[in-house]
Amino acid sequence: MEPHVECLISTGTGNLARKFSFGLVRNFKLEQEQEKNKILSEALETLATEHHELERSLVEGSPPVSILSEEEFYDALSGSESEGSLTCLEAVTAHSFEENEVPGSSGKHRMSEGKDCGGGDALSNGIKKHRTSLPSPMFSRNDFSIWSILRKCIGMELSKITMPVIFNEPLSFLQRLTEYMEHTYLIHKASSLSDPVERMQCVAAFAVSAVASQWERTGKPFNPLLGETYELVRDDLGFRLISEQVSHHPPISAFHAEGLNNDFIFHGSIYPKLKFWGKSVEAEPKGTITLELLDHNEAYTWTNPTCCVHNIIVGKLWIEQYGNVEIINHKTGDKCVLNFKPCGLFGKELHKVEGYIQDKSKKKLCALYGKWTECLYSVDPATFDAYKKNDKKNTEEKKNSKQTSSSEESDEMPVPDSESVFIIPGSVLLWRIAPRPPNSAQMYNFTSFAMVLNEVDKEMESVIPKTDCRLRPDIRAMENGEIDLASEEKKRLEEKQRAARKNRSKSEEDWKTRWFHQGPNPYSGAQDWIYSGSYWDRNYFNLPDIY
Repeated sequence: MEPHVECLISTGTGNLARKFSFGLVRNFKLEQEQEKNKILSEALETLATEHHELERSLVEGSPPVSILSEEEFYDALSGSESEGSLTCLEAVTAHSFEENEVPGSSGKHRMSEGKDCGGGDALSNGIKKHRTSLPSPMFSRNDFSIWSILRKCIGMELSKITMPVIFNEPLSFLQRLTEYMEHTYLIHKASSLSDPVERMQCVAAFAVSAVASQWERTGKPFNPLLGETYELVRDDLGFRLISEQVSHHPPISAFHAEGLNNDFIFHGSIYPKLKFWGKSVEAEPKGTITLELLDHNEAYTWTNPTCCVHNIIVGKLWIEQYGNVEIINHKTGDKCVLNFKPCGLFGKELHKVEGYIQDKSKKKLCALYGKWTECLYSVDPATFDAYKKNDKKNTEEKKNSKQTSSSEESDEMPVPDSESVFIIPGSVLLWRIAPRPPNSAQMYNFTSFAMVLNEVDKEMESVIPKTDCRLRPDIRAMENGEIDLASEEKKRLEEKQRAARKNRSKSEEDWKTRWFHQGPNPYSGAQDWIYSGSYWDRNYFNLPDIY
């Protein structure tokens, strides 16, 4: 046989052998995945059975969840709402499923006694001193598995998943929403500036800072009850805020804040749509946020980025924000487009935010960059573009030198190349996050601002309406470390809300909001909830009995 023919035969045989070997490996991997799925399904079914039997033994006489009718579920959705709508930041902050508990006992509600509810002391200068810790540290969640909860996803709607109170944090979503105001100084600064581009920079920094408190906050806030309210007055920060749960299906929370010096109004309504992707939960924000700078007769509108919580079944929870946020100055036509970057395969883009401020003719006026967990800078757009071009070149060189063993994307949190932001020469710092208190890890990863949201003293309790979150017994019990009582009270409140809804349906009575009304946003034209006024008159009559 000729040598070249022999060589061709040898080469062809080698190629066939490699293809055959590759096919065997591929089939083997496929069989492994099928076996894993089978084992997982069997394990989920076993967990479901064991959990069901445990529930029956602990709650004597309670019917199994599976035989309750749809209308017995506090958060059951109609067919048109079956996409999995959830109350805003609950979807945004880990285990964000509607809370649907088996009806519990309807015992008389009460505030927890013998515990400090966290009322602050007055300083000599008259400014209230707020608390720096909660009455009790958080419980360990190590003995509880999200996996054992999500096994109920098999054949059921997400809206009917029961989440134990242990996965909550002791705040209502209305209180969590108030954390937008932590960096109110950025609004005051924007109001004091004469340059519209500089004002837009501050507004953009405020929009980024509004989501910063979500970092590492893996506890979910309590679902607000229909008609629930929350107020916050901070003389030291120069604002007061009122919020109300205005709708239950879909769940919508409306808020209205105003500067104590009449320099701004900040308002909006939040209603996200939730998507469950197996290993993660994605919350797509719905609703318009509006900031009015009264001294300049300017209004800015925007929506929040999409938030995704990873590893909800197993592993360490981690959160990323991604998507474009478009801030519009409706007076000048200037626009700021911020890109919250997804982390990417190697984590290089983790937490990054960047974008441009442009005029109505789309000319770039300024570039912004930073991390939503850390800081935001502004710089000349030409300088920023040059830096990005060079950075892209370096990134491509690094990618070409790396050998990856798999093309599959991991759900584990990537470790970025650097935790700090590289500061481009000539940049100006717009915002930097405040450090969290040293006890934050034991206090649900709360910021100093969040630590005071549920504090109440006797003077305040005599002033606020009976629908205020601070008076919710389940949240108060959890804050005091009384988990069993918190669970009992949550079940009681949910059953009370179901009963009220049934009574309204029988009498064909529509729910009427107290402090907000539905209407178009005056600037964007989008459907919105507008503050009706008169809350601060303190005339609280005919309020619903929700607690």
